[in-house]
Amino acid sequence: MPRTVVARPLSPEGFAPYGDVISAGLAPGALANQGTAVRFDWSARLENGRDGAKPNLAVFRSVPQALPFTVKLLEHHPHSSQAFLPMRCERYLVCVAPTALDGGPEVERLEAFICGPGEGVNYHQGVWHHPIIALDAPAEFAMLAWEDGSAGDCVVRQFAAASHVRVEG
Repeated sequence: MPRTVVARPLSPEGFAPYGDVISAGLAPGALANQGTAVRFDWSARLENGRDGAKPNLAVFRSVPQALPFTVKLLEHHPHSSQAFLPMRCERYLVCVAPTALDGGPEVERLEAFICGPGEGVNYHQGVWHHPIIALDAPAEFAMLAWEDGSAGDCVVRQFAAASHVRVEG
């Protein structure tokens, strides 16, 4: 029987060990565009550990999944942060885990967060996470990571059935 984790609402404090919450108003802003906008600078810690990697701004289209959801794998980007910014989205699920001593994910400490339409996430370099999971409706996300086309861009770790984690909302 898989272990069960209850997803909680995304917050900057809860997500801090894994990355940044990207959303307007989390820090003071400055007037911009002749006073018609507020600009919030340095909203995420963007990281690139390879000279030859280039920023890749991609768009992901996600088919919605229902809760409960079973986590069977995690991935990480050992050389780059990875930011997801919702372009069209209701809610989505983010699952993260700390790195174990062997370098793999510490699945027993997996955490899950429910994110809303105005909330982006930036996984810090090397953070183990599940691919983005749309909830409720199809979603589209802008994704930014530094990539060079090698296997080091994304490392995936699949789990044996005994290590699957059930996430409830």
